[in-house]
Amino acid sequence: MSIHPWVWIATVGVLGVILAVDVFVIGRRPHEPSMRECTMWISMYVALAMLFGLGVFVVSGGQYAAEFFAGWITEYSLSVDNLFVFLVILTRFGVPRAYQQTALLIGIILALVMRGFFIAVGAAAISAFSWVFYLFGAFLVYTAVQFVRQGEQDESDYKENVVIRWAKRNLPITDQYNGVRLTLIEGGKRLATPMLIVMIALGTTDLLFALDSIPAIYGLTKEPYLVFTANVFALMGLRQLYFLLGGLINRLVYLSYGLAVILGFIGVKLILHAVHDNTLPFINGGKPLEGVPDIGIGWSLTVIIGTLAVTTVASLVRSRSLSKSDQR
Repeated sequence: MSIHPWVWIATVGVLGVILAVDVFVIGRRPHEPSMRECTMWISMYVALAMLFGLGVFVVSGGQYAAEFFAGWITEYSLSVDNLFVFLVILTRFGVPRAYQQTALLIGIILALVMRGFFIAVGAAAISAFSWVFYLFGAFLVYTAVQFVRQGEQDESDYKENVVIRWAKRNLPITDQYNGVRLTLIEGGKRLATPMLIVMIALGTTDLLFALDSIPAIYGLTKEPYLVFTANVFALMGLRQLYFLLGGLINRLVYLSYGLAVILGFIGVKLILHAVHDNTLPFINGGKPLEGVPDIGIGWSLTVIIGTLAVTTVASLVRSRSLSKSDQR
């Protein structure tokens, strides 16, 4: 897939304008968005992603369009899992509902920056070392196992990381919020508000999720352009989705298992691809192994969509059953 520099510049420019509208127009004032507002903006972002995928199909063909859609759906699914952790963080720190939109917006911007960095690093690593697919594949299989061990999502599973604990111990912090500001003056002394700790929590969480998501999408496409755009479209409208789903996030009890299947599948796909294009001297003398299957994007897209459909339906059935049991 040959992408001219002007296409990169135009794409980043257009997506930057959309992000600017999100920041300076939609999020110009702290508020809890209505269901109508959330639905409208999410529908627009999904429509833009669909139109972009159709554009890739027209310009570059079905193979690359399928890679984009597979990457976008996978990243979107991982982003929904991120929302559960965001919900726990915002709840634990008692962020008022009116300020949560701003906190989420900054968290998503941090996620974009971090994913952009890892996309560039991943592209450079793949270009220089073909065996990096072994590492990506092994890491995704390990991550899949961790998702299975995690099981159903529970707020008690969240543990503050070392950066948050350090900030709490070493920064002068007040329990009082000052709107969405990160500091306030109290008794003539500048103190950090809980919003600063929330930003640190969201930023470090984004970093951990980027470590999972970038190898996953590189298992579906090796085109940095598609990796970048799939990630950006997956993060657009994420904060509106947070308010739209509301309690539904907690009802997706089997989401971790579904993501485990998807990440495990992509991990195996990457390892098979690495063996298929083997360059490691201690494996068959550095020569590719014959007869090793290379899973196509069609199968990948089918597995991803099928797994998410089964996971969602099973989760809602399970939640409905538990709800009826509690009412008795």
